[in-house]
Amino acid sequence: MLKTPYYLIDKSQLLQNMEKIAYVRQQSGAKALLALKCFATWSVFDLMQDYMDGTTSSSLFEVKLGREKFAGETHAYSVAYADDEIAEVLASSDKVIFNSISQLNRFEEVSRQHVRGLRVNPGVSTSEFTLADPARPFSRLGEHDPAKIATVIEQISGFMFHNNCENDSFARFDEMLTGIEARFGEFLSQVEWVSLGGGIHFTGAGYPLDAFCQRLKDFALRWGVQVYLEPGEAAITNSCSLEVTVLDTLFNGKHLAIVDSSIEAHLLDLLIYRETATLLPNNGAHEYMVCGKSCLAGDIFGEFKFEQPLQIGDRLSFQDTAGYTMVKKNWFNGVQMPAIAIKQLDGSIELVKEFTYRDFVQGLS
Repeated sequence: MLKTPYYLIDKSQLLQNMEKIAYVRQQSGAKALLALKCFATWSVFDLMQDYMDGTTSSSLFEVKLGREKFAGETHAYSVAYADDEIAEVLASSDKVIFNSISQLNRFEEVSRQHVRGLRVNPGVSTSEFTLADPARPFSRLGEHDPAKIATVIEQISGFMFHNNCENDSFARFDEMLTGIEARFGEFLSQVEWVSLGGGIHFTGAGYPLDAFCQRLKDFALRWGVQVYLEPGEAAITNSCSLEVTVLDTLFNGKHLAIVDSSIEAHLLDLLIYRETATLLPNNGAHEYMVCGKSCLAGDIFGEFKFEQPLQIGDRLSFQDTAGYTMVKKNWFNGVQMPAIAIKQLDGSIELVKEFTYRDFVQGLS
Protein backbone atom coordinates (compact mmCIF):
# COMPACT_ATOMS: atom_id res chain seq x y z
CA MET A 1 0.00 0.00 0.00
CA LEU A 2 1.39 3.37 -1.01
CA LYS A 3 2.23 5.94 1.62
CA THR A 4 -0.19 8.87 1.69
CA PRO A 5 -0.76 11.55 0.63
CA TYR A 6 -0.92 10.83 -3.09
CA TYR A 7 -3.00 11.64 -6.13
CA LEU A 8 -4.30 8.48 -7.81
CA ILE A 9 -5.17 8.82 -11.49
CA ASP A 10 -7.46 6.02 -12.70
CA LYS A 11 -6.84 5.39 -16.40
CA SER A 12 -10.09 3.43 -16.79
CA GLN A 13 -12.07 6.48 -15.64
CA LEU A 14 -9.93 8.77 -17.77
CA LEU A 15 -10.62 6.53 -20.77
CA GLN A 16 -14.37 7.09 -20.42
CA ASN A 17 -13.84 10.83 -20.87
CA MET A 18 -11.49 10.23 -23.77
CA GLU A 19 -14.05 8.08 -25.56
CA LYS A 20 -16.67 10.82 -25.28
CA ILE A 21 -14.21 13.36 -26.64
CA ALA A 22 -13.40 11.03 -29.53
CA TYR A 23 -17.12 10.69 -30.26
CA VAL A 24 -17.55 14.47 -30.37
CA ARG A 25 -14.57 14.81 -32.70
CA GLN A 26 -15.94 12.17 -35.03
CA GLN A 27 -19.54 13.36 -35.09
CA SER A 28 -18.95 17.11 -35.18
CA GLY A 29 -15.65 17.51 -37.01
CA ALA A 30 -14.32 19.64 -34.15
CA LYS A 31 -10.80 19.15 -32.88
CA ALA A 32 -10.04 18.81 -29.15
CA LEU A 33 -6.99 20.25 -27.41
CA LEU A 34 -6.11 19.48 -23.79
CA ALA A 35 -5.99 22.67 -21.69
CA LEU A 36 -2.72 22.31 -19.81
CA LYS A 37 -3.65 25.06 -17.35
CA CYS A 38 -6.08 22.57 -15.82
CA PHE A 39 -4.17 19.33 -16.09
CA ALA A 40 -0.55 18.78 -17.13
CA THR A 41 0.36 15.43 -15.59
CA TRP A 42 2.20 14.10 -18.61
CA SER A 43 2.53 10.53 -17.35
CA VAL A 44 -0.95 9.83 -18.76
CA PHE A 45 -0.49 11.73 -22.02
CA ASP A 46 0.32 8.40 -23.69
CA LEU A 47 -3.36 7.51 -23.33
CA MET A 48 -4.85 10.95 -23.90
CA GLN A 49 -2.98 11.78 -27.10
CA ASP A 50 -4.67 8.86 -28.86
CA TYR A 51 -8.07 10.52 -28.35
CA MET A 52 -7.26 14.23 -28.70
CA ASP A 53 -5.67 16.51 -31.27
CA GLY A 54 -3.05 18.24 -29.16
CA THR A 55 -2.71 20.83 -26.41
CA THR A 56 -3.35 24.47 -25.69
CA SER A 57 -1.36 26.54 -23.24
CA SER A 58 -1.31 29.68 -21.13
CA SER A 59 2.43 30.26 -20.85
CA LEU A 60 5.80 29.57 -22.42
CA PHE A 61 6.47 26.60 -20.16
CA GLU A 62 3.09 25.03 -20.92
CA VAL A 63 3.50 25.35 -24.67
CA LYS A 64 6.95 23.76 -24.41
CA LEU A 65 5.49 20.90 -22.36
CA GLY A 66 2.73 20.37 -24.92
CA ARG A 67 5.21 20.25 -27.80
CA GLU A 68 7.54 17.91 -25.91
CA LYS A 69 5.08 15.48 -24.32
CA PHE A 70 1.83 15.42 -26.34
CA ALA A 71 1.42 14.42 -29.97
CA GLY A 72 -0.54 16.59 -32.38
CA GLU A 73 -1.06 20.35 -32.58
CA THR A 74 0.35 22.79 -30.06
CA HIS A 75 -1.50 26.07 -29.57
CA ALA A 76 0.14 28.91 -27.70
CA TYR A 77 -1.83 31.52 -25.79
CA SER A 78 -0.87 33.90 -23.03
CA VAL A 79 -2.43 36.99 -21.50
CA ALA A 80 0.84 38.70 -22.39
CA TYR A 81 4.13 37.55 -23.89
CA ALA A 82 7.44 39.10 -22.90
CA ASP A 83 10.01 40.11 -25.51
CA ASP A 84 12.41 37.39 -24.39
CA GLU A 85 9.72 34.68 -24.65
CA ILE A 86 8.19 35.16 -28.06
CA ALA A 87 10.86 33.46 -30.17
CA GLU A 88 10.65 30.27 -28.11
CA VAL A 89 6.85 30.42 -28.04
CA LEU A 90 6.75 30.57 -31.84
CA ALA A 91 9.33 27.80 -32.18
CA SER A 92 7.28 25.52 -29.90
CA SER A 93 3.81 26.10 -31.37
CA ASP A 94 1.71 25.51 -34.47
CA LYS A 95 -0.62 28.42 -33.74
CA VAL A 96 -0.13 31.49 -31.57
CA ILE A 97 -3.12 33.33 -30.14
CA PHE A 98 -2.63 36.89 -28.97
CA ASN A 99 -4.74 38.26 -26.14
CA SER A 100 -4.83 41.81 -27.46
CA ILE A 101 -4.35 43.86 -30.60
CA SER A 102 -1.50 45.57 -28.80
CA GLN A 103 0.35 42.25 -28.44
CA LEU A 104 -0.46 41.30 -32.02
CA ASN A 105 1.01 44.57 -33.27
CA ARG A 106 4.00 44.35 -30.96
CA PHE A 107 4.98 40.94 -32.33
CA GLU A 108 3.54 41.31 -35.83
CA GLU A 109 6.88 41.21 -37.62
CA VAL A 110 8.44 38.24 -35.79
CA SER A 111 5.20 36.21 -36.04
CA ARG A 112 4.37 37.09 -39.65
CA GLN A 113 5.13 33.60 -40.96
CA HIS A 114 3.24 31.91 -38.11
CA VAL A 115 -0.45 30.94 -37.89
CA ARG A 116 -1.94 33.69 -35.72
CA GLY A 117 -5.18 34.16 -33.86
CA LEU A 118 -6.79 36.73 -31.57
CA ARG A 119 -8.74 36.20 -28.39
CA VAL A 120 -12.16 37.83 -28.50
CA ASN A 121 -14.22 38.56 -25.39
CA PRO A 122 -17.96 38.33 -26.13
CA GLY A 123 -18.82 40.07 -22.86
CA VAL A 124 -20.86 37.26 -21.33
CA SER A 125 -19.93 34.02 -19.57
CA THR A 126 -21.31 31.25 -17.39
CA SER A 127 -18.98 31.75 -14.44
CA GLU A 128 -20.61 32.03 -11.02
CA PHE A 129 -17.46 33.54 -9.53
CA THR A 130 -16.24 37.05 -10.35
CA LEU A 131 -12.72 35.80 -9.69
CA ALA A 132 -12.95 33.40 -12.65
CA ASP A 133 -15.30 35.35 -14.90
CA PRO A 134 -13.54 36.19 -18.19
CA ALA A 135 -16.32 38.68 -18.97
CA ARG A 136 -16.12 40.49 -15.64
CA PRO A 137 -16.16 44.30 -15.71
CA PHE A 138 -12.92 45.78 -17.04
CA SER A 139 -11.74 42.32 -18.12
CA ARG A 140 -8.26 42.15 -19.64
CA LEU A 141 -9.04 38.84 -21.37
CA GLY A 142 -9.42 39.45 -25.08
CA GLU A 143 -10.64 42.17 -27.42
CA HIS A 144 -14.33 43.11 -27.39
CA ASP A 145 -14.76 45.99 -29.86
CA PRO A 146 -15.72 44.85 -33.39
CA ALA A 147 -14.46 48.11 -34.86
CA LYS A 148 -10.98 47.50 -33.48
CA ILE A 149 -11.00 43.85 -34.52
CA ALA A 150 -11.80 44.93 -38.07
CA THR A 151 -8.50 46.81 -38.26
CA VAL A 152 -6.41 43.64 -37.80
CA ILE A 153 -8.56 40.99 -39.45
CA GLU A 154 -6.05 40.63 -42.29
CA GLN A 155 -3.28 39.74 -39.83
CA ILE A 156 -4.97 36.71 -38.31
CA SER A 157 -6.55 33.46 -39.46
CA GLY A 158 -8.54 32.53 -36.39
CA PHE A 159 -10.25 33.50 -33.15
CA MET A 160 -10.37 32.11 -29.65
CA PHE A 161 -13.51 32.63 -27.55
CA HIS A 162 -13.47 31.39 -23.97
CA ASN A 163 -16.59 32.27 -22.03
CA ASN A 164 -17.84 28.89 -20.79
CA CYS A 165 -16.98 28.07 -17.18
CA GLU A 166 -18.14 24.76 -15.67
CA ASN A 167 -21.11 25.02 -18.03
CA ASP A 168 -23.13 21.79 -17.98
CA SER A 169 -26.11 23.32 -19.82
CA PHE A 170 -26.24 22.76 -23.56
CA ALA A 171 -29.05 25.32 -23.84
CA ARG A 172 -26.83 27.98 -22.26
CA PHE A 173 -23.91 27.03 -24.48
CA ASP A 174 -26.14 27.28 -27.55
CA GLU A 175 -27.49 30.65 -26.40
CA MET A 176 -24.04 32.12 -25.91
CA LEU A 177 -22.73 30.75 -29.20
CA THR A 178 -25.72 32.30 -30.97
CA GLY A 179 -24.77 35.62 -29.36
CA ILE A 180 -21.21 35.27 -30.65
CA GLU A 181 -22.52 34.66 -34.15
CA ALA A 182 -24.80 37.69 -33.99
CA ARG A 183 -22.09 40.04 -32.75
CA PHE A 184 -19.02 38.77 -34.60
CA GLY A 185 -20.45 36.97 -37.63
CA GLU A 186 -18.90 39.40 -40.11
CA PHE A 187 -15.48 38.32 -38.89
CA LEU A 188 -16.20 34.59 -38.50
CA SER A 189 -16.66 34.29 -42.26
CA GLN A 190 -13.21 35.82 -42.80
CA VAL A 191 -11.16 33.39 -40.71
CA GLU A 192 -10.23 29.73 -41.08
CA TRP A 193 -10.54 28.42 -37.54
CA VAL A 194 -12.34 29.24 -34.29
CA SER A 195 -11.57 27.91 -30.83
CA LEU A 196 -14.54 27.88 -28.46
CA GLY A 197 -12.30 27.36 -25.44
CA GLY A 198 -12.95 25.11 -22.49
CA GLY A 199 -15.39 25.06 -19.60
CA ILE A 200 -18.01 23.04 -21.51
CA HIS A 201 -18.91 20.04 -19.37
CA PHE A 202 -19.85 17.83 -22.30
CA THR A 203 -18.39 14.64 -20.82
CA GLY A 204 -20.71 14.86 -17.81
CA ALA A 205 -23.49 12.36 -17.23
CA GLY A 206 -26.64 13.09 -19.24
CA TYR A 207 -25.12 15.79 -21.45
CA PRO A 208 -26.88 15.81 -24.87
CA LEU A 209 -23.82 14.89 -26.91
CA ASP A 210 -25.61 14.48 -30.23
CA ALA A 211 -27.24 17.91 -30.02
CA PHE A 212 -23.86 19.37 -29.04
CA CYS A 213 -22.16 17.70 -31.99
CA GLN A 214 -24.79 18.94 -34.41
CA ARG A 215 -24.48 22.50 -33.11
CA LEU A 216 -20.72 22.44 -33.59
CA LYS A 217 -21.08 20.95 -37.06
CA ASP A 218 -23.66 23.57 -38.07
CA PHE A 219 -21.44 26.37 -36.75
CA ALA A 220 -18.46 25.08 -38.73
CA LEU A 221 -20.46 24.73 -41.93
CA ARG A 222 -22.18 28.10 -41.62
CA TRP A 223 -18.95 30.05 -41.22
CA GLY A 224 -16.56 27.77 -43.08
CA VAL A 225 -14.22 27.27 -40.14
CA GLN A 226 -12.42 24.48 -38.33
CA VAL A 227 -13.77 24.40 -34.78
CA TYR A 228 -11.50 23.70 -31.82
CA LEU A 229 -12.53 22.79 -28.28
CA GLU A 230 -10.16 23.14 -25.33
CA PRO A 231 -11.39 20.70 -22.67
CA GLY A 232 -9.70 20.83 -19.30
CA GLU A 233 -12.05 19.57 -16.61
CA ALA A 234 -14.12 17.80 -19.27
CA ALA A 235 -11.09 15.70 -20.17
CA ILE A 236 -10.21 14.56 -16.67
CA THR A 237 -13.40 14.81 -14.59
CA ASN A 238 -13.85 12.01 -12.05
CA SER A 239 -10.55 10.40 -13.04
CA CYS A 240 -8.46 11.12 -9.95
CA SER A 241 -8.60 10.92 -6.17
CA LEU A 242 -6.49 12.35 -3.36
CA GLU A 243 -5.65 9.58 -0.92
CA VAL A 244 -5.00 10.66 2.68
CA THR A 245 -4.64 9.22 6.17
CA VAL A 246 -6.20 10.34 9.47
CA LEU A 247 -3.45 11.57 11.82
CA ASP A 248 -5.53 12.71 14.77
CA THR A 249 -9.07 13.17 16.04
CA LEU A 250 -10.41 15.63 18.59
CA PHE A 251 -13.62 17.31 19.72
CA ASN A 252 -14.28 21.04 20.00
CA GLY A 253 -18.04 21.29 19.72
CA LYS A 254 -17.74 19.09 16.62
CA HIS A 255 -15.82 15.93 15.96
CA LEU A 256 -12.67 16.81 14.04
CA ALA A 257 -10.30 14.65 12.04
CA ILE A 258 -6.89 15.86 10.87
CA VAL A 259 -5.38 14.27 7.77
CA ASP A 260 -1.90 14.31 6.25
CA SER A 261 -2.84 16.77 3.52
CA SER A 262 -3.95 20.38 3.12
CA ILE A 263 -6.44 22.16 0.90
CA GLU A 264 -4.21 25.23 0.62
CA ALA A 265 -1.33 23.08 -0.56
CA HIS A 266 -3.06 20.25 -2.43
CA LEU A 267 -6.64 21.25 -3.32
CA LEU A 268 -6.22 24.99 -3.58
CA ASP A 269 -9.42 25.70 -5.54
CA LEU A 270 -11.47 24.52 -2.54
CA LEU A 271 -10.00 27.39 -0.57
CA ILE A 272 -10.18 29.95 -3.38
CA TYR A 273 -13.82 29.27 -4.22
CA ARG A 274 -14.87 28.15 -0.72
CA GLU A 275 -16.07 24.78 -1.89
CA THR A 276 -16.21 21.41 -0.15
CA ALA A 277 -14.28 18.33 -1.21
CA THR A 278 -16.11 15.26 -2.47
CA LEU A 279 -15.80 12.23 -0.20
CA LEU A 280 -17.66 9.02 -0.97
CA PRO A 281 -19.46 7.37 0.66
CA ASN A 282 -20.85 10.25 2.72
CA ASN A 283 -23.45 8.68 4.97
CA GLY A 284 -23.72 7.30 8.46
CA ALA A 285 -24.34 8.40 12.02
CA HIS A 286 -20.86 9.76 12.74
CA GLU A 287 -20.16 13.26 11.42
CA TYR A 288 -16.68 14.77 11.26
CA MET A 289 -15.14 17.97 10.04
CA VAL A 290 -12.11 16.76 8.10
CA CYS A 291 -9.24 19.22 8.38
CA GLY A 292 -5.83 19.64 6.82
CA LYS A 293 -2.58 19.62 8.78
CA SER A 294 -1.34 23.10 7.87
CA CYS A 295 -1.44 26.00 10.33
CA LEU A 296 -4.15 27.78 8.30
CA ALA A 297 -7.24 27.90 10.52
CA GLY A 298 -9.54 27.46 7.54
CA ASP A 299 -7.72 24.43 6.17
CA ILE A 300 -10.91 22.36 6.07
CA PHE A 301 -11.93 19.76 3.47
CA GLY A 302 -15.54 19.76 4.63
CA GLU A 303 -17.97 17.94 6.91
CA PHE A 304 -18.74 14.32 6.15
CA LYS A 305 -20.69 11.40 7.58
CA PHE A 306 -19.21 7.99 8.33
CA GLU A 307 -20.67 4.65 9.32
CA GLN A 308 -18.04 4.18 12.04
CA PRO A 309 -16.09 6.62 14.24
CA LEU A 310 -12.87 7.67 12.54
CA GLN A 311 -9.67 6.21 13.94
CA ILE A 312 -6.06 7.30 13.60
CA GLY A 313 -4.67 5.50 10.58
CA ASP A 314 -7.94 5.37 8.63
CA ARG A 315 -7.60 6.04 4.91
CA LEU A 316 -9.87 8.58 3.18
CA SER A 317 -10.26 9.13 -0.55
CA PHE A 318 -11.31 12.54 -1.87
CA GLN A 319 -12.84 12.21 -5.32
CA ASP A 320 -12.58 14.22 -8.56
CA THR A 321 -9.25 15.84 -7.76
CA ALA A 322 -7.52 16.00 -11.15
CA GLY A 323 -8.42 19.49 -12.33
CA TYR A 324 -6.47 22.52 -11.08
CA THR A 325 -4.82 20.48 -8.32
CA MET A 326 -1.51 19.03 -9.46
CA VAL A 327 -0.83 22.18 -11.48
CA LYS A 328 -1.41 24.32 -8.36
CA LYS A 329 0.07 22.19 -5.60
CA ASN A 330 2.60 24.04 -3.46
CA TRP A 331 4.91 23.73 -0.49
CA PHE A 332 2.93 25.87 2.00
CA ASN A 333 4.08 25.06 5.56
CA GLY A 334 6.48 22.53 4.06
CA VAL A 335 3.62 20.02 4.12
CA GLN A 336 4.60 16.85 2.28
CA MET A 337 3.53 17.18 -1.35
CA PRO A 338 1.38 14.28 -2.56
CA ALA A 339 3.02 11.69 -4.73
CA ILE A 340 1.42 10.89 -8.09
CA ALA A 341 0.31 7.35 -8.87
CA ILE A 342 -1.53 5.83 -11.81
CA LYS A 343 -4.01 3.00 -11.75
CA GLN A 344 -3.31 1.34 -15.07
CA LEU A 345 -5.99 -0.22 -17.28
CA ASP A 346 -5.09 -3.68 -15.93
CA GLY A 347 -5.76 -2.50 -12.36
CA SER A 348 -2.14 -2.31 -11.26
CA ILE A 349 -0.98 0.84 -9.47
CA GLU A 350 2.24 2.52 -10.53
CA LEU A 351 3.97 5.20 -8.50
CA VAL A 352 5.29 7.71 -11.05
CA LYS A 353 6.42 10.66 -8.93
CA GLU A 354 7.48 11.27 -5.34
CA PHE A 355 8.48 14.59 -3.81
CA THR A 356 11.16 14.96 -1.15
CA TYR A 357 12.75 17.49 1.12
CA ARG A 358 15.21 18.15 -1.68
CA ASP A 359 12.35 19.34 -3.93
CA PHE A 360 11.20 21.67 -1.15
CA VAL A 361 14.68 23.13 -0.72
CA GLN A 362 15.33 23.53 -4.44
CA GLY A 363 12.13 25.52 -4.87
CA LEU A 364 13.63 28.18 -2.59
CA SER A 365 17.01 29.84 -2.36
